Amino acid sequence: MKEFFKKIITTILKLESILIIKKYKPQIIAVTGSVGKTSTKDAIFSVMSDYFFVRKSEKSFNSDIGIPLTILGCHNAWLDPIKWIRNIIKGLELIIFRYNYPKWLILEVGADKPGDIKEISKWLKPNIVVLTAFPKVPVHIEFFRDRSEIVREKKYLVEALRQDGILIVNGDDEDSMKIKENSKYISIIYGTDSISDLVATEAKNYYGEDRTIEGTTFKVKYEDNVVPIVIKGSLGVKTIYSSLAAIAVGLTQKINIVKSGEALLNFEAPNGRMKIIKGIKSTTIIDDTYNSSPGALISALKTLKDIKSKRKSKKIAVLGDMMELGKHSVEEHYKIGKIVAEVCDILVTVSVRSKKIAEGAQDALMSEENIFQFENAIEAGKNLKNIMKENDIILIKGSQSIRMEKVVLEVMLEPERAEELIVRQETEWKNIQ
Repeated sequence: MKEFFKKIITTILKLESILIIKKYKPQIIAVTGSVGKTSTKDAIFSVMSDYFFVRKSEKSFNSDIGIPLTILGCHNAWLDPIKWIRNIIKGLELIIFRYNYPKWLILEVGADKPGDIKEISKWLKPNIVVLTAFPKVPVHIEFFRDRSEIVREKKYLVEALRQDGILIVNGDDEDSMKIKENSKYISIIYGTDSISDLVATEAKNYYGEDRTIEGTTFKVKYEDNVVPIVIKGSLGVKTIYSSLAAIAVGLTQKINIVKSGEALLNFEAPNGRMKIIKGIKSTTIIDDTYNSSPGALISALKTLKDIKSKRKSKKIAVLGDMMELGKHSVEEHYKIGKIVAEVCDILVTVSVRSKKIAEGAQDALMSEENIFQFENAIEAGKNLKNIMKENDIILIKGSQSIRMEKVVLEVMLEPERAEELIVRQETEWKNIQ
């Protein structure tokens, strides 16, 4: 019954979305890839919103129901039929009457299973498509035959570009570049390699007066220009890629890179994506709890490794299961453990699959007394309070269903700001055990 209800709602919202786009004719920026979509979408919004009336996907609305909700400007009604009826009525009002509608829509487009983007691409025709990246073992791979099928699914969105559309691609990503090479569209390439049109150089973390990590800086080269970029409150190469993609979109609308850099000073990383949060005991939490996959976790661990820690402080990785990896699950968790042993002083694992992370770390000669294993996030969070010491740097990451934000909630300095700072704080999420 629930699936039947969802199908009816999805069909109605999709039809309304088609009519709304036809009526108001907004320019559409569609962001896809296997990592970094939400951060990229939010960075683009930071650059564009100073110059245009822009609407972006709320949180990670990237599905057959999330995209129409963004087009309608509605919130997720979860299991409340009255709220869904209100959403439908709002769509009808937009169709029947004329409202002041956004000139630009920035939409995140994802795929949980084969056919998701192919179906969306039948009616969504973007003006600009941004490709992020495709890791070797992407999230959701369990539901696809292989990795190439995921790449093909995302490619449908590129093929849906309007005739005068623009393709913006990550030049450091082999699959994105292959899609670009086989595309007829005007393209802008961003990355850290000299083949890119926009090149990030001299990337490094920056620190406050008390030597506490505060964010990321880099320089961006474009033609004969070199501009410094500062991103506050978030870390990692994904932050750099997101910023470059946003600058590239700005260039398509004649926003120069200096102005884009100024706009990015106000960019706040989406909750749960390599976000810096103050922890108890003067610790620093790197909150990457939105989701997890091997490529994203390896990148997060590299970022942790590169942080300069204070004297006597330790680096702690608190890692939950990586879900939806199918046949790759055991091997990928074990590999992560080997990397953790090289990067961290302490490992805390959460749930069943991550026991393989602990095994990999032990086999890489990490001391058993520095490895702690727990069954769930709440238990891990309560025990982490005793494990962590003053000035420690703590990376917390895991797949959505492991609910690693509950660990953050236990050890963050300001739990009263949880709704503002961490993911999945809606009542509906809190009710899911």
